[in-house]
Amino acid sequence: MQVKILLNEDEIPRQWYNLAADFTTPMHPPLGPDGNPISPDMLAPVFPMNLIEQEVSQERWIDIPEEILEILYRWRPSPLHRAVYLEKALGTPARIYYKNESVSPPGSHKPNTAVAQAWYNKQFGIKKITTETGAGQWGSALAFACSLLGLECKVYMVRISFDQKPFRKMMMQTWGATCIASPSETTQAGRAILQKLPDTPGSLGIAISEAIEAAVTDSSGETRYSLGSVLNHVLLHQTIIGLEAKKQLKKAGEKKVDVVIGCAGGGSNFAGLAFPFVNDKIHGAEIDIIPVEPTSCPTMTRAPFVYDHGDTAKMTPLMAMHSLGHDFIPPPIHAGGLRYHGIAPLVSHAIMEGLLNPQAIDQLECYKSAVLFAKTEGIIPAPETSHAIASTIREAKKAKEEGKEKVIIFNLSGHGLMDLTGYERYFANKLHNYPLPEEEMKKSLKAIEGLPLPK
Repeated sequence: MQVKILLNEDEIPRQWYNLAADFTTPMHPPLGPDGNPISPDMLAPVFPMNLIEQEVSQERWIDIPEEILEILYRWRPSPLHRAVYLEKALGTPARIYYKNESVSPPGSHKPNTAVAQAWYNKQFGIKKITTETGAGQWGSALAFACSLLGLECKVYMVRISFDQKPFRKMMMQTWGATCIASPSETTQAGRAILQKLPDTPGSLGIAISEAIEAAVTDSSGETRYSLGSVLNHVLLHQTIIGLEAKKQLKKAGEKKVDVVIGCAGGGSNFAGLAFPFVNDKIHGAEIDIIPVEPTSCPTMTRAPFVYDHGDTAKMTPLMAMHSLGHDFIPPPIHAGGLRYHGIAPLVSHAIMEGLLNPQAIDQLECYKSAVLFAKTEGIIPAPETSHAIASTIREAKKAKEEGKEKVIIFNLSGHGLMDLTGYERYFANKLHNYPLPEEEMKKSLKAIEGLPLPK
């Protein structure tokens, strides 16, 4: 039995897959403050035009430039593992596979788009990039990409993660980036939040506001903003994961996949694995595709499908997505990369079309699953990834109860070697479940009152 299924470098996908081309109903357009659809040139102060073209593209396949592939070869194609040791521990007839994105230099899936975005910015003549980061995986990935391409990088890191995960800061510094705790005194958005909530743990929405402000207020015009999830072009770049996985499953002799799973905060690692399989589902394949989120931030499972801003200071356009409200401050769970008030519009649209079955799982079940995975497969997973593992274990147990030989694949989006303080707190029984109270959700949803609704 083959435990690792590998591709040669000449087998790497040479195009990204754009799910927007295959929806049966068109997506809702982003809107400006006046409620009218925005034009691509309105995004020009924030993003380079070559990425804006990808953001609005309806082309199914978009070529990956050779120069980007040459950088990706440092770790891609990534391995597909058969989780034989986990299967034995569970006694399941299911065959479990996982795409190992932890092998990248920063340790997660994030460089797949960080490298692409840094390269397109450099082609456009940009010299500095600002961004936000939650757990620090995106910030360290962009720092890595910018160091390879000779760009300056400034990262606004959500304060709770800035304090919880000091080694991620050091990774960013090693690759030459500047890392600032958000909210900060360096931007108007940060100062306004600190005046109102001096002890705030911060949020991705606040950090996005600061990073966008830092980009658009640079009078030299040499700075642009980069987002690590949510947007169409980011999810596009991640589809290399699922396209590789489909080739690897074929090599492993699998003719059909039954369940596809990924954790989802903004949606990029989930989409990276799942979207090529969503294409199969659109064309008739019977696949259960599951994005998994924390119960403390139940965007897909409890929040309404609305128009909302992607950030707290309302600097982004209004996007049609499931949202808890742009003022939402999530509880300080350790899966920092999943603490976001919204979800990618592409993922939301796929949910509304009935293509996805979202789940929400408590963090204690996730940590228990992560420890079992570490004791069987050997890799200590990131807290975010543990949500996908918990769902996979649920599905494997269900297959055992049903006596079915299901094929399950999930995305191992990153390792947890920079997140061991969370494991320490779990072993010391200091972690608790934080299911979001209904009254808290109602309070945060007040921020979207009066905003347009998707039609």
